[in-house]
Amino acid sequence: MSAVGIDRGQQELMTARNRAEMALGGIYEISKLLASPNRLEPTLSGVLALLSSFLDMRHGLIALLTAEGQPELVVGSGWSEANARLFFDRLPERAIGQIVVTRMPLVVPDVARDALFSNIARETFGEAAGEGVTFIGVPIKQGDTVLGTLTIDRVRSTERPVPFDSDVRFLTMVANLLGQALRLHKVVAQDRERLLADQSRLAKEREDALGVHGAVNVKGIIGQSQALQTVLEKVKRVAKSNSAIMLRGETGTGKEMIANAVHKLSPRKNGPFIKLNCAALPESVLESELFGHEKGAFTGAINLRKGRFELAHGGTLFLDEIGEISASFQAKLLRVLQEGEFERVGGSRTIKVDVRLVCATNRDLEAEVAKGAFRADLYFRLAVVPIFLPALRDRREDIAPLAQEFLNRFNQEHSTQLALNGAAVAMLQSCYFPGNVRELENCIRHTATLARSKNLADADFPCQNDGCLSAMLWKGARPEQPRAPGGLGTPEVTLHGVNPLPKPALAPTPAPDVDKLEIDLDKGKLVDAMERAGWVQAKAARILGVTPRQIGYALRKQGIALKKF
Repeated sequence: MSAVGIDRGQQELMTARNRAEMALGGIYEISKLLASPNRLEPTLSGVLALLSSFLDMRHGLIALLTAEGQPELVVGSGWSEANARLFFDRLPERAIGQIVVTRMPLVVPDVARDALFSNIARETFGEAAGEGVTFIGVPIKQGDTVLGTLTIDRVRSTERPVPFDSDVRFLTMVANLLGQALRLHKVVAQDRERLLADQSRLAKEREDALGVHGAVNVKGIIGQSQALQTVLEKVKRVAKSNSAIMLRGETGTGKEMIANAVHKLSPRKNGPFIKLNCAALPESVLESELFGHEKGAFTGAINLRKGRFELAHGGTLFLDEIGEISASFQAKLLRVLQEGEFERVGGSRTIKVDVRLVCATNRDLEAEVAKGAFRADLYFRLAVVPIFLPALRDRREDIAPLAQEFLNRFNQEHSTQLALNGAAVAMLQSCYFPGNVRELENCIRHTATLARSKNLADADFPCQNDGCLSAMLWKGARPEQPRAPGGLGTPEVTLHGVNPLPKPALAPTPAPDVDKLEIDLDKGKLVDAMERAGWVQAKAARILGVTPRQIGYALRKQGIALKKF
């Protein structure tokens, strides 16, 4: 063999190797694109763009077909969908049909000389048809089902002819990748539709079960925390019945507002809502207030007076601080709850009433029952449905909207335009608030009343200046908390009364010890934390894991002057 023949063979081998490497690189890039989580149209358009960089082609089309063979989606290289569809419609139907029916590639070396394109070659491919346009089409398959076609065309080159077999193999591999990608897209779309349908179904079932639609919003009650929403959802359910409700929670958690919400959401909403604080009255006056009195029943009873039970007929009666009533009055109240009837003080006529009773207490009634200070039979009558209201520290995400609402009310009352900055909100969210929402409102009003500028900062609040009213109020003490049923020993009712079983020791949430303000903070660490927090004491407190008051004490003790920006 001559040296010329050897060189030509080596050159052809190198060309084939380069072509194989390019094809492998093209398959790799296309596979990466198809694996990306993009929408189908831009993904297919990206595949054609990559094909144009690896193949010498004029036009490229990916057409996805319906089961009837009609084009469902047509994507062209560099074309809009409308232009791509127009070009696809110009292709001979017999050529596309042959690819679909035979499920085999179709190669037309010169469209101008082929019977399939003879009549429309120049109309479809323009002046290039006279130069010799090659058309190659391969099916996009999923198993034995043809999902669409991948077609390209290019002007034949007499100087550098490109073999058809290598291009057909390359396009077939790309079409196989497209088939797999389309299958995955279809599976993902089906799964997404199924998940959305399941989500919609579950949401509807939940709404039907709870009787609510989305978040429960009650006028006057602010907050979207999960703890509060759980309470409001329960309120929405129990409001439909006539069962007695016992509201449990610390002072200032909004028991009266929840009682009002029960009334507004109940079928009795058009009836009266009567309320009474049982702790505010002595027993003799309390009996007259609840049951009413006849004229002349006692000194000063110059007229007949209807009691709260009678006034609440057909509506709701809210008895706050029910745990404060005496043992003798408990017996009188029990009869009304059992029989639905009573007599006015000094009267003999029995009066029947239809009243929905809602009670509230911040005392541990279970412990009172165990001690014999509260009747067990009355307890079970009142606590048909107990609802435990969360403390404000257990719904900290509601502190910011509550604080803003209280400030808005202050602004409206005093025609001011005060605002809370971010540092102030962060400081409020770090507070314990043993007095709960009522204490938060007091804190906002206190600070707004003494405000020196329109923007309330964390330094304006009394807790930053050793003037925290809460710290002084709760010094050395902690507000009593009612306990949820999960942490109670169940009282055993016997013929001789209530015999309480031993109760497990409860681990109450520790209150901040306001006496122990002296903490050992290294001056360097303290300054570093303040610098990182932009000299905002509340932020520095969170960084060091202490309270803002402790930070303020440490700064004064170390003699560190505050920087103001």
